[in-house]
Amino acid sequence: MARGAAPLAMEHLKRKPVAERYSRLHCMVLDCSASMVANGALARAKGVLLGLMQEAYQRREHVAMICFGGAGVELRVPPAKAVAWNDDWIAAIGGGGGTPLAAALRRAQELVTDGARRPGFNDAWLWLLTDARTREQPERPAHMQQAWIIDFEHARVPLGRARALAARWDAHYVQAPLQAALPHSTP
Repeated sequence: MARGAAPLAMEHLKRKPVAERYSRLHCMVLDCSASMVANGALARAKGVLLGLMQEAYQRREHVAMICFGGAGVELRVPPAKAVAWNDDWIAAIGGGGGTPLAAALRRAQELVTDGARRPGFNDAWLWLLTDARTREQPERPAHMQQAWIIDFEHARVPLGRARALAARWDAHYVQAPLQAALPHSTP
């Protein structure tokens, strides 16, 4: 339109600069140890995890998921743009054994460090879903702008290790509900 009937020339072309994209990585670290399985906490944690993944998808953010338990540490979802999730992929996650928390957090740190080298990467949030039934007290992974600890411990004699870890890390602390909230019915 700017050129009218004149032949196309360089001054007619306009370039719109590309705005810098903001990219947040949500690194989910899921405790799949025997203590999480025994009291049903793993099932509740999976539900919370699905909700977090859905929110990341709606915001077009990136996610990664690490599972840890007696079998070790496993990267279940490598860092990628969040996609629409359903419960089929999460149902297969089993649990049992010990709680290699420190190893899982080292793996999360590696993911964030690798992600920081990518163009467009801006920040990372750590989401630790655990009952913290371990003696390990690892340091907060570096380069995490925010850390959230969702505590699934509901023991008769609570140890309170997740709360203590959140305080040491200066992280957000959330006590997970004992059971999922029931939907409200309308009369």
